[in-house]
Amino acid sequence: MNKITVSAPGKLMLLGEHAVVYGHPCIVTAVDQRMRETVEVINEPIFELHAPDVRLTDYRKSITKIGHGEIPKGVKFVEMAVKNSLELNSKFFLRHSGKRSDSRISYRSNQRDSGQARMTVGIRVTTKSELSPKLGLGSSAAVVVCTAKALSEILGINLSKKELFDVSYKTVLDIQGKGSGFDVAAAVYGGTLYFVTGGKIIEPLPINSLPLIVGYSGVKADTVTLINKVKDSFANRQNRLNEIYNRIEVLVNQAKDALVKMDWQKLGELMNKNQDLLVEVGVSIDKLDDMIKASLSQGAYGAKLSGAGGGDCMIALHSAAGKLSVQEAIKKAGGEVINVKTNAEGVRVE
Repeated sequence: MNKITVSAPGKLMLLGEHAVVYGHPCIVTAVDQRMRETVEVINEPIFELHAPDVRLTDYRKSITKIGHGEIPKGVKFVEMAVKNSLELNSKFFLRHSGKRSDSRISYRSNQRDSGQARMTVGIRVTTKSELSPKLGLGSSAAVVVCTAKALSEILGINLSKKELFDVSYKTVLDIQGKGSGFDVAAAVYGGTLYFVTGGKIIEPLPINSLPLIVGYSGVKADTVTLINKVKDSFANRQNRLNEIYNRIEVLVNQAKDALVKMDWQKLGELMNKNQDLLVEVGVSIDKLDDMIKASLSQGAYGAKLSGAGGGDCMIALHSAAGKLSVQEAIKKAGGEVINVKTNAEGVRVE
């Protein structure tokens, strides 16, 4: 196989953000806006990336240099995913055959000249995204998962979902240094997941749909910056932060039961309590607060920010009869309603 196209979904956090970074569970759902990526083998030992959605075309680099030197921001996630996937190729064949791979693509990261590859062919990656990077729906995680999945198929490596999660999560940590991996899990597994930091638990929940409305605040936020902000602001109040995260864990576990039972009123109450704790943590902003209050005023069962906060998106849980009024309330509060469906399929070959 010399060419393949795969896609992976974005994500929405339902409950548990911030606490999940520190070993607590969360609930995340995949959304039907997807990242699509075509990966092909080319007859030149280079890595080539075309990502017109982020105004990046004709990026070229020697395959022996991937993961090294200065890497442009729009390239990092794909390039490091290629590097880690090629390294995995060599490790996989060594583990399963007791000898070096006879694959045409064989990457060696333990040579004297660190990171060098012995390759006579290269990799061309072309991405096309339905996920706007401004919305915080997990475009970086989705593109990493697409890259790792595509290369594993081309290389003939039969990765389990957990193995695909592991190599993709490693890639995100290599770049960001921090992250729980819930967005990676959503891209790999799809559906709605009960998730614990680092993939210690990845449990698909048996639900068919979620009556959610997504509102975008118009403010772009950076996850790592917000994680560090919370850490710094509670530097002298660590006990209180631990109490908050423990309380969030209780809410997440209760929400898991409510979700499976489709008890939307109970789930909404838990979302509201989670939002109150996130306000205390300091990651909500006035715009999100206004959108949340407007949703609740029009009968939403519950509403909260979704993700790191500081901007990006909020979510509202609605009744069948209340959908339009909640949408209009979000718009009147200055938000933009984003049309997405939840519980979407995970990474797949197109």
